[in-house]
Amino acid sequence: MSSQYFAVIPAAGSGSRFGAPLPKQYLQLNGVPLIRHTLQALLADARIAQVVVVLSPEDQGWNAACLPSTGADRIVVVRVGGDTRAESVLNGINWLSDQANVSSDDWVLVHDAARPCLSALQLEALINVLAEEPVGGLLAIPVADTVKRSDNDDRVAATVDRRQLWQAQTPQMFRLGLLQHALSVVDLAAATDESAAIEALGHAPKLVPGSLSNLKVTYPADLPLAAAIINSNNPTV
Repeated sequence: MSSQYFAVIPAAGSGSRFGAPLPKQYLQLNGVPLIRHTLQALLADARIAQVVVVLSPEDQGWNAACLPSTGADRIVVVRVGGDTRAESVLNGINWLSDQANVSSDDWVLVHDAARPCLSALQLEALINVLAEEPVGGLLAIPVADTVKRSDNDDRVAATVDRRQLWQAQTPQMFRLGLLQHALSVVDLAAATDESAAIEALGHAPKLVPGSLSNLKVTYPADLPLAAAIINSNNPTV
């Protein structure tokens, strides 16, 4: 029996760096909540059987407007979000693993709630490249800019060799059982992404070339840029 594909979106954060009065996944992007675009991007691949949205138990922003016009039957919302991204992901995977039709060998794609510009081609490439990988991997882009390491006085301490540096993106795709185990044994406060948890077990996730257009909305200036990218792709949400 072939492996299934599931997606988990940790959406329990407050978006404090954005400085908005509500979590950034609920900000308006081209007339609809940002997270609606994120969900539509994942639903573009029919191989993804279900998208699990992990909310904080106290979340009051989720509503019907967050659901895409098609594919909403593949979305389930669970209010098991934790204090950190890693805890929310683990709680979502734990919920998923309790479902009767889910196996530890199934794939889980973890994607940022505020990364709405993932293209269907990027998603398809990630799944295709990693389908036969023993560990899994993630979308990422090679670092193009010169990188500096600072000292405690915010002065340049060194110029870092960027030739083997990549900037991690999402989705990050791993076997459910492996990722569940990794997140269960690592320091959840220190695991800034799923790959870091897998790496802590001694594995080497595969880097799949992504795109600069796969933008994560972090600051206010990112919102109009995301709108421009989405307009250029012209999806139906």
